[in-house]
Amino acid sequence: MLSLFSFSGLDLDAGKMNIPYADKVTHFTFYMIFAILGCLFLRERSRGNIKLGKATILMGFVAVFYGMLIEVLQYTLTADRMAEFGDVLANTFGAIVGVGLIKWYFSKERPLKWKF
Repeated sequence: MLSLFSFSGLDLDAGKMNIPYADKVTHFTFYMIFAILGCLFLRERSRGNIKLGKATILMGFVAVFYGMLIEVLQYTLTADRMAEFGDVLANTFGAIVGVGLIKWYFSKERPLKWKF
């Protein structure tokens, strides 16, 4: 739960690299990877019984809900962390892109095959 951890006491500005929207890019990337790995995890744990379409929908909702929950918890439980609507958007778009990549990669031309 590093999302709720305060980094205010740490000296993280040693390099002073100013990358515009680096926070949003990080949110997007994390949730994209979260959705991809989540879809593959659901398929693996169910031994292929959960169809890819169902796994992508379920994981998309889980990732978006988790992102919103973390932002609400940051707002309510921490004193020096802020909830941002931009973070929720980055999380949501990351999850959508992750699910889309899974659906695209394992399309009819390249189906996901499970050998159990």
